[in-house]
Amino acid sequence: MMWFRRDLRVGDHPALQYAGRGGRDVVPVFVIDPALVQPSGAPRLAFMYRSLRALDDSLGGALVVRHGDPATVIPQLMRETNSSEVVVSRDYGPYGRRRDSAVSDRLAKFDVELIGRGSPYALAPGTVRKGDGTPYAIFTAFYKMWQRVGHGPPLADIALKFHCPQGLPRDPIPDDPAIDCELPEPGERAAHQRWADFVADGLDHYDIRRDTPAIPATSLMSPYLRWGLVHPRQLLADLGDGPGHAMFAKELAWRDFYADVLFHHPASARENLQHKMDAMHLDTDAAARARFAKWTQGNTGYPIVDAGMRQLLATGWMHNRVRMIVASFLVKDLHLPWQWGARHFMQHLVDGDLASNQHGWQWAAGTGTDAAPYFRVFNPAGQAARLDPDGDYIRRWVPESARSTAAMVDHVVERAEALRRYQTTIGR
Repeated sequence: MMWFRRDLRVGDHPALQYAGRGGRDVVPVFVIDPALVQPSGAPRLAFMYRSLRALDDSLGGALVVRHGDPATVIPQLMRETNSSEVVVSRDYGPYGRRRDSAVSDRLAKFDVELIGRGSPYALAPGTVRKGDGTPYAIFTAFYKMWQRVGHGPPLADIALKFHCPQGLPRDPIPDDPAIDCELPEPGERAAHQRWADFVADGLDHYDIRRDTPAIPATSLMSPYLRWGLVHPRQLLADLGDGPGHAMFAKELAWRDFYADVLFHHPASARENLQHKMDAMHLDTDAAARARFAKWTQGNTGYPIVDAGMRQLLATGWMHNRVRMIVASFLVKDLHLPWQWGARHFMQHLVDGDLASNQHGWQWAAGTGTDAAPYFRVFNPAGQAARLDPDGDYIRRWVPESARSTAAMVDHVVERAEALRRYQTTIGR
C-alpha cells in the first residue's frame, strides 16, 4: 500500500517505486486528515483537492481516498486491502513525525511495517551536518555543505501497476472550498509544463530579474513543490552553468535549510528560535488588532505593502521579495507578533509551507537564523523606488495609489522605536 501525502506525483518517486518493486500491485491511498484540513486556508485546500483529482487520473482511477485520523484509517485500510506493508515518503514536520509514529505503532500490532523512502526535499532534514555531527544554524555554511553533499539524479521511470480491490469503500474527493482567487493549474503534468516554460524564458535571467515584482520573472513552482507534484531533484537536474541557474539552486537550498531548522527545533513553528527575543515588547491590544486588520486588507497607506497584501488576497500568492517587505512592516513598523502574520499567510497562500513560512517570518522578525538581523528594517518607500521604479506593480494592485493616501504610521519614527525596543531587549 502506498500512502501519498506531500508527494502527489508518479515520476521520480522513491517511495512509490519501492512499493511497486518487482512488479508488485500498488494500492494507492490518501487520507484527508482533519488535523491538517482545519488549519489550512481555502486556496491551499482547493489546490490540494484539484491535485488529488489529477493524481487519481494518472493512477487510472485507482486512488483510495478516506477521511479521518490516519492512526485509525491506515491500519484499517491495511487490513481491508490485505497489504503486507505500508510505504510513505518520510515526513520531517512536527505533526507529521508524531502522526507517523502513531501509525507505525498501530501497524506494528499487526506485524506490518511503515516503510519510509525519500522526502519532499533535495536533501532530507538531518542530512547536512557539520563535521562534529551537529546541525547548521546559519544558511551560508549550510549551503556550502549542501553543495558538497549533492542530491543525485532523478530516478528513472519503472513500470508500475495500480490496483484498487473490488468493492473497497472509497470516500469522494471533497468539492473545492469557496475561493476568491485564481489558482495555478494543478497536477504533475502542469508542474512540468510550468517548469519547462520557466527554463525556456526566465531561468537564465533569474538572478537579475527575480526581485522585480512587476514582471513574471520567478518560477511560480512553489505550489508544485509544496504538494510534491515535482521533486526538487528534477528541477536541479535541469540546471546548468550561469548565475541565474546558481541562484535558483540556492533558493531550493533555502527550502531545505528551513526544513532542517524546523526538524531540529520543532517548537520554532510557533516560538522564537532565538529565545533572547522572547522579552521583546510587542503590541497585542485592541489598537494593535485594528492595525493588523488594516495590514491584512492592504490599507496601510504604503503602496508596495498594500500591493503585496492585495496580491495575496487576489491570487493566493505573493512575490517573494514583497513578502519580506510586508513582513518587515508588520513586525518593525507596527510592532506586532510575527506569528500573526505567519498565520495570515498560511490561511491565504496556495504554497503555504510550515517550515519556509514560519522561518521566513522569523528571519524578518529577527528571531530566527540570522546572525544580526534586527537592524535590517525595510524602508517601504525605498523598496518601492528600487524594485518598482515605474510603479507598474503598485498600479496593478493599488490603482488609487496615484492619489495621496495617508500612511498609517511614520516609518522613520517606527524604525527608531523598533530599534529602541531591540536595544532594551538585548540589554536585559
